[in-house]
Amino acid sequence: MTENPGTPSPSHLGCGKLALDLGQYSDAGRKPDNEDAIGIRLPEGVLLGSKGAAAVIADGISAAEAGKEASQTAVTGFLTDYFSTPETWSARKSGGQVLTSLNRWLYNRGRSYADSTRGYLTTFSALVLKSRQAHIFHVGDSRIYRYRGGELLQLTTDHSMPVSENHAYLTRALGMDVHLEVDYRCEPVEQGDLYVLTTDGIHDTLPTADLAAFLEDAGAGELESICQRIAHAALAAGSTDNISCQLLRVETLPTADIDDVVSQLTELHFPPLLEPDMILDGYRVIRELHASTRSQVYHVEDVESGEQFCMKTPSVNFEDDPAYIERFVMESWIGSRIHSPYVVRVVEPPRAKSCLYYLTEYVAGITLSRWMLENPRPQVEEAVYLIEQIAKGVRAFHRRETLHQDLKPDNILIDRHGHIKLVDFGACHVAGISEISTPLQRDIPLGTANYSAPEHTLGARPGYQSDQFSLAVISYEMLTGKQPFGGKLENCKSRRAYLATRYTESYRYNPHIPHWVDGALRKGLRFEPERRHGDVMEFAHELKHPNPRYLEYDRRPLLQRDPLRVWKALCGALLLAQLASLYFLFR
Repeated sequence: MTENPGTPSPSHLGCGKLALDLGQYSDAGRKPDNEDAIGIRLPEGVLLGSKGAAAVIADGISAAEAGKEASQTAVTGFLTDYFSTPETWSARKSGGQVLTSLNRWLYNRGRSYADSTRGYLTTFSALVLKSRQAHIFHVGDSRIYRYRGGELLQLTTDHSMPVSENHAYLTRALGMDVHLEVDYRCEPVEQGDLYVLTTDGIHDTLPTADLAAFLEDAGAGELESICQRIAHAALAAGSTDNISCQLLRVETLPTADIDDVVSQLTELHFPPLLEPDMILDGYRVIRELHASTRSQVYHVEDVESGEQFCMKTPSVNFEDDPAYIERFVMESWIGSRIHSPYVVRVVEPPRAKSCLYYLTEYVAGITLSRWMLENPRPQVEEAVYLIEQIAKGVRAFHRRETLHQDLKPDNILIDRHGHIKLVDFGACHVAGISEISTPLQRDIPLGTANYSAPEHTLGARPGYQSDQFSLAVISYEMLTGKQPFGGKLENCKSRRAYLATRYTESYRYNPHIPHWVDGALRKGLRFEPERRHGDVMEFAHELKHPNPRYLEYDRRPLLQRDPLRVWKALCGALLLAQLASLYFLFR
């Protein structure tokens, strides 16, 4: 992975270094073959901050003919593939996706033999130490312990069923079933924590107290020999299985030193305000495209190549604000990892930068806000064509476990060919980065109130359905020229205020909108996230393909569809009748 010269990596901001003391040992014991597999990977540089360190232990099931191959495949596959997953993904998603893939490969490999006896089955336990958290993935009866303050705590649960005093069978294993259920656990890490990974050849023989005794006075650099002593003790106690043990002690955790963070962030100074024809790092300013209190965007041209770009620079108002600077650095990092024809492309500069800015491709076109002014009553098919492109752009963010969080017409460009480009990564939430500790109070600007989902305003945790709500607001506005709920979303500050808003059917403003399209819009604008569509592409699909349920809804009597409106009408009629009666009575 290549970083911009002189630009700090977001995965290092406030992260410092995770330092571990490691040791591991594996032996066949009294068996002819060792079907256990172990592995530890402690990467360097950016990868240690963004993905962490990983230790994996697996025990191939003896009853399966290919148990040894299964355990080795699981360990090497996880340690390779986990660190190849996108840096924007959380540890949980990265580990889960890799294990799902490994399980399917092992399962299909075992099923490929005619008699299905050559099973590729193995237990699996992985420990990922990322920033100040421990992420645990577990299937089977290998184990992970934590030794802290003289107490040895088992962090995993054995997936086995005893059938006699000395025998048990596994209820879960990699390669056993096409559908894999993995235990996941996340724990805070403290300096000095010692993690222990063992196969059943050790923990089925050594009592917990005996295992803990080996760890009491473990000094620096002694973990390898302690692993061997634990294994030999298990053999002496009568173990007849393969014996494997891993030890990882947390020597230092990522620092929370604000001075270190600030020094990294301020390596590049802020550029000055730029004027047309000024040249910065070989880029000539053509014109200013946008300016706000937080940033400036310029249309620039590379003097050497003639290529045109957009240059975004930070506002000098925040020159002494580390949280703002981290967010600005994050913008270019996020954008460089979202690859989609519907998202503006962040460009890697060919020359070293003298100050803080980033480049994106230049899109010759107009904003969706301008398009809506020029097309107040578009054809439904034309609007849906654009909405589907926006949805594909949003999906590209979600596939990287990233929320855009500021979808609005001003952040959507339409080029001369009618192609959509999403811009602005300033409010994005990245799951993988949010796991990294920092002493900063991270600066995440709120989206625009009229386009933000209720959970943003109410302080609830946003999700993919939050971006989908924003897309539904934009879609309603594109099709009707009006904002849903009478444009009152920006005034809603409480749950009661949101529930008091009233949805007006889109076809009342634009009679060309089919009822089933309105049904999709209504669902996308539900107050509760769980009542909206599962993802943005499901929403886009329903705008193009009639959902029979929405057609049935419109055929229902008004009393069933909107009982409140019916009772209000009845109450109004009764009031008028009473007033008329009083009028004739006292006339």
